[in-house]
Amino acid sequence: MSTYILGIESSCDDTSAAVICDGCLRSNVIASQKVHEAFGGVVPELASRAHQQNIVPVVSEALRQAGIKKEDLSAIAFTRGPGLLGSLLVGTSFAKGMSIGLDIPLLDVNHLHAHVLSHFIKKEENDPVPEFPFLCLLISGGNSQIVMVKSPYDMEIIGKTIDDAAGEAFDKCAKVMGLPYPGGPHIDRLAKEGNPKAFKFSRPHIPGLDYSFSGLKTSFLYTVRDGIKADPHFIEHNLEDLAASLQATIIEILIDKLAKAPQLKEVRHLAIGGGVSANSGVRDAIQDFCDRRGIKAWIPERAFTTDNAAMVAAAGYFKFLKGEFCDLSLPPYSRVSV
Repeated sequence: MSTYILGIESSCDDTSAAVICDGCLRSNVIASQKVHEAFGGVVPELASRAHQQNIVPVVSEALRQAGIKKEDLSAIAFTRGPGLLGSLLVGTSFAKGMSIGLDIPLLDVNHLHAHVLSHFIKKEENDPVPEFPFLCLLISGGNSQIVMVKSPYDMEIIGKTIDDAAGEAFDKCAKVMGLPYPGGPHIDRLAKEGNPKAFKFSRPHIPGLDYSFSGLKTSFLYTVRDGIKADPHFIEHNLEDLAASLQATIIEILIDKLAKAPQLKEVRHLAIGGGVSANSGVRDAIQDFCDRRGIKAWIPERAFTTDNAAMVAAAGYFKFLKGEFCDLSLPPYSRVSV
């Protein structure tokens, strides 16, 4: 008898549902929220309301695309945290209600674990996956971490941001330049036309493998401020070069710490995950980094870099195999690390 896992993701502003059958992806549906663009960032109250509107049709469509009925499900995996509490409450409550109605178990998933395990989303049974142990550079709007992945159930953070994340640096610097939210994709597009050496921005001097991006943001702001004093159209005249220089600096910071990780000697596989792993410059830099060291690079499909339920279902499937089910009394949580 086949095992069907329904995954539900609602940690921020994307409502997503996916179905996997015996570890293979059958559907992955995402409803994005455009309402936040006008505010230059995610508005938590608006996000939770949109989740309430989207979750029923999204789950229904995921089941339809998978070609199954809700009664065929073996378990429900849902993002319990971290994320926006109001958004998480919608997904958690829906998953619990569906679990009770169908009398099937719940699988609570750590959102960051799901990003790390996104490389185990398989479309076919024999699709290749990373070999344990492997290193994962987890980079998103809220997190920048180097994770030693010993198994689906055993992960260790060996480096993390002490202030801002790489994705936040992209978005906030993009806002300074007057670019729409989210700014990361716009920076990526503009950087392809610019000179990455046109501007020099501050690089942090943090001991160990930890990251810091707050100084970079301040340096970028001062560069733009001083440039506008000399030329009121400074941003317009230097848009591509600013984007390229910013992106190159962030990538250098990320790669520099990764190269210093002593755990690199223990692994033959290196993965990236999270929303910033969709950035073309980051993807190229990681591929080059691995090629020069004879390491296998695992770069996810762009569809699986942003928040999606396929990664939640994949992470939940590992828990299902181990029998790690979630009690109905457990609440969502807004903050936690890998």
